Amino acid sequence: MNYTGAFTDALDKIRSEGRYRVFADLKRHRGRFPNATWTRPDGTTAEVVVWCSNDYLAQGENPVVLDAMKSAIDEAGAGSGGTRNISGTTRYHVELELELADLHGKESALLFTSGYVSNEASLSTLYKILPGLIVYSDALNHNSMISGIRSGRGRTALAVGLGRATSWDQVRNYRDSGSSRSCGFSYCWWWWWRWWWFCDGG
Repeated sequence: MNYTGAFTDALDKIRSEGRYRVFADLKRHRGRFPNATWTRPDGTTAEVVVWCSNDYLAQGENPVVLDAMKSAIDEAGAGSGGTRNISGTTRYHVELELELADLHGKESALLFTSGYVSNEASLSTLYKILPGLIVYSDALNHNSMISGIRSGRGRTALAVGLGRATSWDQVRNYRDSGSSRSCGFSYCWWWWWRWWWFCDGG
């Protein structure tokens, strides 16, 4: 088999469909949020405004935050040296989890590397804990949610357009006695989501 040709054909197909992604090469500048310098593929640069940053309040430039980061580096060095399973949990992360749990009135909290990972991990885990779980998910939910649902191998998931009245009829009429049921919504932005639980027969 011509492996190189197979991968080349796959990339060509993605490009022809307009799905080949080229990440924006950006350098942000402290004190000029949300401005940044964009380096084009040909090496030329241009000044741009980054409207899609998750750093809504520009805390990445807050002097208190920056001083805390510098202090942590001076005290502990850079990087964790591996995952939690390999080299343990960084104390700073533990303290942040405790603070987040207290803020939300919960027993504990768990940090993830991104919203995508948190959605995917949480949803796939639910399937393992709740036998026969059925998830009703809007077909237009973010891929992180769909991926987590699909990772529940062998379990039943029903993807419907929950924004339509006929779809709500499907949800109400779909009965499976004894199964836990969860309804997933993604609204405003995909990383803000909630789950509503429906239980038949207790």
